Amino acid sequence: MYLFAAEGGAEHNPIIPLWQEIVVGTVAFALLCYVLMKFVFPRMEQTFQARVEAIEGGIKRAEAAQAEANQLLEQYRAQLAEARTDAARIRDDARADAEGIRQDVLAKAREESDRIIAAGKEQLAAERATIVRELRTEVGTLAVDLAGKIVGESLADEARRKGTVERFLTDLESTGAR
Repeated sequence: MYLFAAEGGAEHNPIIPLWQEIVVGTVAFALLCYVLMKFVFPRMEQTFQARVEAIEGGIKRAEAAQAEANQLLEQYRAQLAEARTDAARIRDDARADAEGIRQDVLAKAREESDRIIAAGKEQLAAERATIVRELRTEVGTLAVDLAGKIVGESLADEARRKGTVERFLTDLESTGAR
């Protein structure tokens, strides 16, 4: 360039650009701006919007997932509390049932004990009555034999013996009752 300017006769100032360079620079800048605005910036904007949407969508999905997790956590806590309540109720029912069974068993044991005692008393009374009857007969026989030996005569008459024995035993009972 300097060569051309030097041939034209005037020397060119290096600080001031040539008008041809300004025109070529302006056209190149305009062309570059057109290409950037037409092709590059829209793609950059699409990429930026896609990233913004992905980030915002991710945040929304995370918030939704967090809300769902919180809801499930509350639901699980409620179910756990209900299960604990049910377990406590079942445990209380089992205790009440066990107490009822225990009372039934004790009542049956008492009834059986009372029945055994009553049967034992009846058996004892029957045995006592039998023993008393046998003893009366034996004591009567011994008393008649002894009286016969003392009196010296035989008291073999059965009717007299029974009357004598009965009087003797009655006298013994009345003496023992006093």
